[in-house]
Parts: sequence; structure tokens; C-alpha cells
Amino acid sequence: MTKPTQFSQTLRAWMDAFMHRSMRGWSHFAKSTGLSMPQFSILMQLHHKGPCGMSAIGERFDISAAAASQLVEKLVQAGYLERAEDPTDRRAKLLTLSAKGNELIKQGIEERYRWMDDLVLTLSAEDQRKTADALEILTKAAQQLDEKKQSL
Repeated sequence: MTKPTQFSQTLRAWMDAFMHRSMRGWSHFAKSTGLSMPQFSILMQLHHKGPCGMSAIGERFDISAAAASQLVEKLVQAGYLERAEDPTDRRAKLLTLSAKGNELIKQGIEERYRWMDDLVLTLSAEDQRKTADALEILTKAAQQLDEKKQSL
């Protein structure tokens, strides 16, 4: 493996700081709700990927059907998830976020990014502009890399 350049080291340092703060925000928020991180992760998956069946939960999190069922049951009992008959397979159940689950995720997202709002306030208008320009370039490059990999 080649030695990282100064640019790469700077990106890695930012990524480490960002991930640490982001995950700490999620963890604190999840704990404040009484949910475990696996339970909170299931809610986030449903938020980002939409409704799914129980088997998809097990596959996405690499857990047994029994473990997935236990996690989901607690979320249903707490009112964060709803189970309905899958219209494509009457034997299966489709899991969706309830209104309460959607609200919880919305609050979690706000909490997760709160530190970023505080960070922005420490930057001058010029530094905000430069940072936004640089992040736009990185975001586009990452999207192009993803598109290239998906087309292979």
C-alpha cells in the first residue's frame, strides 16, 4: 500500500472526526429513547430504503430470523413500526415506519447534525464558501466513482 498523501491524510482526519461525532450523536440519541443501536438501525434502514419484509431485516443486519423477529417485535410494541400483509405474498409481513417512528427518525437526524450547525458558526463566511466548494467537488467525485462501479 502506498503512503497516503497530505491531501489523503487530511481527508482521513476529517472523515474520522466526522464519523466519531456523527456516531456519538446517534448513540446518545438512541440511548435517550431507550432503544438499542440495532433497533435504531432497523428504523434507519426502513427510513432510507423503505418498507421491507422480516427476511430483509435479517439479511441487512446479518442476524438470524429469530433475532430479527425479537428486535422488530419490540419496535412494533413501542409503536415505531407497523406490520401489514405483504401484497405480493400473503404469508409474509411487510414492515413500515409508523408516524411515531418517522418522527423519532426526524428527531434523530436533527440531533445527529446539531454539532455541524455549531461547527458552521465557528467558520467565517469565506471559510464556509471554500469548504462548501471543496465538499461539492468531493461529493461529485464520490458519486461518479459509485456510478462507475455500479456500471461494471
